[in-house]
Amino acid sequence: MVGVSATFSLADVIAPLYGIILGPFAGTISVILGTFLAIAFGRPMIFLGLDFLPSAMDALIVGLVMRKKRLAATVLYLIFFIMFLANPYTAIFVPVSVSFLNLNSFFFYPWLHLIALLVLISPLSKKAAEWVNEASVINLAPGILILSFIGALTQHLVGALLYEMVLGMFVGKAPEIFRLVWNAIFWLYPFERTFLVVLSTVIGVPVVKALKSSGFLTGSPSQTGLEPHPGKQKHHTR
Repeated sequence: MVGVSATFSLADVIAPLYGIILGPFAGTISVILGTFLAIAFGRPMIFLGLDFLPSAMDALIVGLVMRKKRLAATVLYLIFFIMFLANPYTAIFVPVSVSFLNLNSFFFYPWLHLIALLVLISPLSKKAAEWVNEASVINLAPGILILSFIGALTQHLVGALLYEMVLGMFVGKAPEIFRLVWNAIFWLYPFERTFLVVLSTVIGVPVVKALKSSGFLTGSPSQTGLEPHPGKQKHHTR
């Protein structure tokens, strides 16, 4: 992770899947327990014991969307977004200079987070949850992709807030240091988030399909793309 001496783990990839599969509350609790277990087994603690928050909020917001509680998910996302913009350690606009285009201007740093917010409040997020619930072969991947995109940007937003609050307000790093970090991350985080979203989708599609076929997740055979076994069909005669 740029700015801290740590790397991403598989937990950062599968966090939205906890929300998709287990829902907002069981998914969030699972993330919290998993984070503390990982720390107990040697994973370095970065944010003073609050390391669970980014992934937990990812699972929570995705789980809320899955449970048709988009308003609660949107309000929660907005709170994090406003907190990030209001934080004095945030560089809301970063300088962008492209010499061959003769471009020297400032660009809105959380532009991708704003797109995720627009996707969240749009009918697209509702449709994504329906696609995952129906689990059709055609729509399952786009549904998980959209939900993972919302979750990944939520996770990034909360992680940035923790980074500012823990290392800035508690450790005492100067705001100027953060502005330099944001200038670098501005060019990196869209590729980083895209990579995480793609991995979440690649892992999530077969997992959800397998859970559907095993009966762990709800959905009729026609919705999952699986036909009932002929031996299990009941024939009624008059």
